[in-house]
Amino acid sequence: MTTPTTASNGDGTLSGEAGHARAILLMICAVACFAFLDATAKYLSASLPVLQIVWMRFVIHVALAVLILRIWRNITRFSTNRPILQIGRGAMMLGTTIFNFLALLHLQLAEAATIMFAGPIVVAALAGPLLGEWAGPRRWAAIAVGFLGVLVVTRPGLDGLGWPALLSVVSMTCFALYSLSTRVLAQTESQDGLILYTGLIPAIGLAPFALSVWVWPTDPASWLLMVLTGVFGGGGHWLLIKAHIQAPAPTLAPFMYTQIVWMIALGWLIFADVPTIWTLAGAGSIISSGLYLLYREEVTRRRAKTASLAASGAGTTSSRDLPS
Repeated sequence: MTTPTTASNGDGTLSGEAGHARAILLMICAVACFAFLDATAKYLSASLPVLQIVWMRFVIHVALAVLILRIWRNITRFSTNRPILQIGRGAMMLGTTIFNFLALLHLQLAEAATIMFAGPIVVAALAGPLLGEWAGPRRWAAIAVGFLGVLVVTRPGLDGLGWPALLSVVSMTCFALYSLSTRVLAQTESQDGLILYTGLIPAIGLAPFALSVWVWPTDPASWLLMVLTGVFGGGGHWLLIKAHIQAPAPTLAPFMYTQIVWMIALGWLIFADVPTIWTLAGAGSIISSGLYLLYREEVTRRRAKTASLAASGAGTTSSRDLPS
């Protein structure tokens, strides 16, 4: 019987099986935070303007980032080489949140979450024209299955979810563009900077609109819940990044879909919502498609790595054969 590897990397993280197990736990906690964020926003939107809730979510996010990252210790960590793309990324995060919260005024938590799960599918579809990362026929087949799942959930023209589903689709599309811009920025920007700007840009951009519709909460519970939106949102992003430091994305990605369990449970406990058979069937199709896309991406990555190592080895061998 072999014992799991628990070696430390020297930076507080763990390597091997122990590190992966911790990363999976962090991932599950991260998506749980996002589920609680949506449930809190849906509850608050019955008495407060959506723009106010969204703005407070980002203001608290920024406050937590400043404290946790201690930005005053080294401000250069947050410099950016691509300010326009950072602003665009922040705008996509803002769009994701606004349209998602607006959709939650009318949709069940599970319905909105299921549509949002199509985000990785849209990322795979857009990565070709935007980043030059073209999908092969197998991945395009998975993309088609994923979109079929979205149609099953929304059922356009068949007395389905109606126009609120379009809000979730727009939110999901914004999230896909946010993910693609993050992929690009991660090559040159610091992780700390990405965390900070995720909240800072939406907070600044939305401030005049949120303050113009501001309604003062009349009870302490509403204030607490508004603060919790920022805690759940900012904390979820922080846990997500910590998880990806501990383990590779293909290891963590399947556990992203545990969010549907949280959404169904919170929807039932707080709002007495029970997901329909259409939602469950669509969720199964979308999740299966997303997992297959992740599998194909990992296969492609390994093949590229193997080819690169083979080419490197061939180059080394040929150089040795040359006369000195």
